[in-house]
Amino acid sequence: MKPQAVLDTNVYVSAILFGGKPGEIFLSAKDEKIDLYVSTAILAELATKLTDKFHWPAERVSVVIKEIGETATIVRPQKRIKAVPGDESDNRILECAVHARAEYIVSGDQRHLLPLKSYEGIKIVSPAWLLKRIMKH
Repeated sequence: MKPQAVLDTNVYVSAILFGGKPGEIFLSAKDEKIDLYVSTAILAELATKLTDKFHWPAERVSVVIKEIGETATIVRPQKRIKAVPGDESDNRILECAVHARAEYIVSGDQRHLLPLKSYEGIKIVSPAWLLKRIMKH
């Protein structure tokens, strides 16, 4: 069975802008070696970040969002989670992972998500950890 994961918005940003390990994870999903799940809230946050912080034009943002939507399974979480008081968008990541019953949340967030280590049985790991432990076997 393939690993099932939800990528934090920062992992998508890194994959898109810099490639590296986050990019390898996304390519692995495109090659169907890993199942990715994403929610409309995560896609909306990513679109906002690319537009506001990186000044991407709307057309370029929509191409990326469409590509992620075609690669990942889009879920619509029903349950609201408030486990991360410091960052509301991190709660959207948790909601997506719980709804999708993912095995992993992949994040670079040293302040909020990674310190949790796990949430409701879902391991919270770095891109490097996922690649080393899961993808190389």
